[in-house]
Amino acid sequence: MRRVYMDANATTPLLPEVFEAMRPYWIEHFGNASSIYLQGQQARKAVDRARETLAAFFNCHEAEVVFNSGGTEGDNTAIFGLVRPGDHLITTSIEHSAVLRAAERVAERGAEVTFIPPQPDGLIDPETIRGALKPNTRLISVMLANNETGVLQPVEEIGQIALEAGACFHIDAVQGAGKVPFDVSRYSCHLLSISAHKVHGPKGVGAMYVRRGTPVDPLMVGGSHERRRRAGTENVPGIVGLGKAAELAMESLADGAIDRVAALRDRLEAGILAIPGTGINGAGAPRAANTTNIRFDQVEGEALVIALDLKGVAVSGGSACHSGSTEPSHVLMAMGLDKSAARASLRFSLLKTATEADVEHVLRIVPEAVEHLRALAPVALGSF
Repeated sequence: MRRVYMDANATTPLLPEVFEAMRPYWIEHFGNASSIYLQGQQARKAVDRARETLAAFFNCHEAEVVFNSGGTEGDNTAIFGLVRPGDHLITTSIEHSAVLRAAERVAERGAEVTFIPPQPDGLIDPETIRGALKPNTRLISVMLANNETGVLQPVEEIGQIALEAGACFHIDAVQGAGKVPFDVSRYSCHLLSISAHKVHGPKGVGAMYVRRGTPVDPLMVGGSHERRRRAGTENVPGIVGLGKAAELAMESLADGAIDRVAALRDRLEAGILAIPGTGINGAGAPRAANTTNIRFDQVEGEALVIALDLKGVAVSGGSACHSGSTEPSHVLMAMGLDKSAARASLRFSLLKTATEADVEHVLRIVPEAVEHLRALAPVALGSF
């Protein structure tokens, strides 16, 4: 059976170039990057080269790149490292759980937290954030691209609001990495988080941009690694893999590969929207090139995920971090969908290696699966 993977927002496979770059650092060059003898210095040079690449990726100084275990650690570091009892945190109700749960935790410890709702198209209105500012606002945390809908948030405008207010600004850029050009100076942010496995790198490694002078306390303490901003022996193979993945991501942004993915996504959308009783969540808003979130009227989303999987097509009902949850998507509910519509929605997210043949195959499978599920529970088609 032919299999087509369309859940890139959950994770991506290693590209061969990334695997080959990592290979020597598991066996031949296995040294600890903190050691001063040859094997250690070989590892240190590899980490330094990756840091140079990430600095170019972020458009920042090398000293402002901090390697860590991924997006969750980066998001947690930004919130736990800056927000104290009595401080005010502004975030949104459509953030990843790594931000939402951290925000709830600091609220339990005595901080004030404001959750800004999105507009119906999934966009956050920057003026709503301006209106939520308080004298004790310490941090504003907003994602770049939503992991479920792909909607791109107006982080440049929000960054200016934070700058004018004297608040720190953190961007969860895990889903934006490799899909839109980065420029942390243009965003006016103090911190920005990414994860390697969303850009065809390895799992368990990520990086943060931390602006020089930002007084963020480390989440991990112990040794003096990462200029005392993140203790722990460096994951050298992972860091090398992240560096190579970032290099390839920059090439994709420059050579039009992302535009090609966007065209494939648009073709997929057009084909699926030909099915009666379907609609795009986030339609009209700017979105990441590879992502579409589609409602299927009178279909249970989980049943459709299973039906498609049995036909060789891998898609998602929402965030991979909540796979198996019976609760509807908090993102779609915040956008105003009722529980039925939220549960009837699926996320299709394309790899940058996706092909026209992949899209055409999925467009042959999806209508059949939808028709079959609707026939099992015949009801009059409604409208959204």
